[in-house]
Amino acid sequence: MRETHPTAPVSVLLGNYPHTRALKDGTVPAEGVDCRFPESSPLPPAFARMVRELAYDICEMPTATYLQARDAGVPITLLPVVLVGSTHHRSLTKLPEAPELSPRDLVGRRVGVRSYGQTTGLWVRGWLREEYGVEASDVTWVTTEDVHVAQYANPVYVERSAAAKVADLLRSHDVTAAVLGPKAIGGQGAGLVPLVTDAENAGLAWAERHGTIPANHLLVVRDDILRTRPDAVLAVCRALKKAIADTAGERDDSPAGRAVTAGWSASLTSCLEVAGRYALEQNLIREPVDVAAVEKQTAFLDL
Repeated sequence: MRETHPTAPVSVLLGNYPHTRALKDGTVPAEGVDCRFPESSPLPPAFARMVRELAYDICEMPTATYLQARDAGVPITLLPVVLVGSTHHRSLTKLPEAPELSPRDLVGRRVGVRSYGQTTGLWVRGWLREEYGVEASDVTWVTTEDVHVAQYANPVYVERSAAAKVADLLRSHDVTAAVLGPKAIGGQGAGLVPLVTDAENAGLAWAERHGTIPANHLLVVRDDILRTRPDAVLAVCRALKKAIADTAGERDDSPAGRAVTAGWSASLTSCLEVAGRYALEQNLIREPVDVAAVEKQTAFLDL
């Protein structure tokens, strides 16, 4: 059993963003809490450590990973903080010299994605089904990494590759298209182009239709920490809320800029409802997500 004494340090695993920097450097402290901020570069291994080992007290976590961990009974609770988010029609990419291809043409083809449980893939497969009638099972998903949640077994239409990067699958012509997360688009995906024509406006239309912006990274807390140290959890959430407000000028009015929020809202509720439905449709989880029950778990945290 880990130490949960009221004065024990609290480990908080966060990525490095303008709205988390103030916590890490002490500019916006979590009042009364001795926070320790371990680093993980890259971040994804830390997500796996959290759901497999409960390695941190409070941890940034991808939406799909949270939904799968919840479905598997991992003792963590969602906190109402969105750390990263954006629309994802531009996340489905192809080689610039490749022939024109409709998303409907992906049926029977191979598409690269870092992991079948990657959150960007969750959102992409969601709009593929919703807007183009392409089911997750209509495509062979070629992955370069395992899912974070150890209890989960990939569907039969998921294949593991030895390639190191998703973009490599595309450039070697092993796949027709590739799903790239926000950072990968500007990194390994440099030079690739969206499969969807006018992807930006298509993403904005999705956001308007659903009344939300897809959340990529949320925040979770170990259940034992929430139970024994609720004041510390509230202090961390309040500090993040202040830091998010203080850095609003460093984010533009794009979906990615507007996605970062703290506190329960109609938008966050809608986001979780859509994500839960998509996850169920894609066989990422076994049971429907009761979003009202998720909210109730932290309703006592006055943000």
